[in-house]
Amino acid sequence: MSKFQECMDTFDKEFKKLGIKYDAKLLTKVAKACGPSLYNKDSSKVAAGDKKELERVKKNFLIKKLGLADTPKLDEGMKDVIMQIGKSNRNKYRAMFYYLLVKRFRKSKVFA
Repeated sequence: MSKFQECMDTFDKEFKKLGIKYDAKLLTKVAKACGPSLYNKDSSKVAAGDKKELERVKKNFLIKKLGLADTPKLDEGMKDVIMQIGKSNRNKYRAMFYYLLVKRFRKSKVFA
């Protein structure tokens, strides 16, 4: 089994544990867009308690990748995703986090 498939299996288990239905094809595309960060223990997760990390997600993913305008709605969206995954859940996998942001802001066309 490839490392990528192992990551996808992990995301599948995590989504099921959280009770969140997801589009596997879209998740695969979002995960591939994360690149090698998926395989590094530190970079594979979003440190939701770190303001610098959330600013990086906002700047590099929401604004640059998804093409969203820098408004307070971006911060609200990230807070919603954090709550959806679980504030105390340490497994805020980057691919899952980004996937939920894509769904939240209805930007799946970016990955079409």
